[in-house]
Amino acid sequence: MGDAQKKSKISSSRRLGLKIRLLAVAAQMLQEETEQKKQEREASLQERLPPLDLSGLSLQDMMELCKELHHKIDVVDEERYDIGLKVSKNDQEIENMNLKITEIQSKFKKPNLKRVKISAEAMLNVLLGSKHKESVDFKANLKTVKKEEEKKEEVTDWRKNVEAMSGMEGRKKLFDASGN
Repeated sequence: MGDAQKKSKISSSRRLGLKIRLLAVAAQMLQEETEQKKQEREASLQERLPPLDLSGLSLQDMMELCKELHHKIDVVDEERYDIGLKVSKNDQEIENMNLKITEIQSKFKKPNLKRVKISAEAMLNVLLGSKHKESVDFKANLKTVKKEEEKKEEVTDWRKNVEAMSGMEGRKKLFDASGN
């Protein structure tokens, strides 16, 4: 009873009517918002740029006014360019971060595996299917390693090899000969 889909308490015609009203209100709010932005833009333009009074200006004054306006346009254009670069840089960073987020989220998580006790015979049956007919003795196929006997060094009289072991390599005779 709890698993069955619950019937909506609102009829489909009422739901459609509510949806239409919501869309109408949203459209009205959007229109008001655009008008408000337009008014704010005009107010800021009025604040920044007072209306030009060109009547009664001489040619020299008009040229100075034009130069001043060109200078202001250049300054505003530089600011717009700088802001555009900052925005594009921020957009690129946001895109890179979104890529990193999706990369991190999409990493595969390994499930915890359960230990299963299965014989080698059963594993070969699963892997090879009908190809596996005879039993395989794994220990029989292992290579055997023969240990070679270590060569024992011959034990000789140390007195015979005193000169060779001393590192002087026969110089002892020269030393003894010159010492006499």
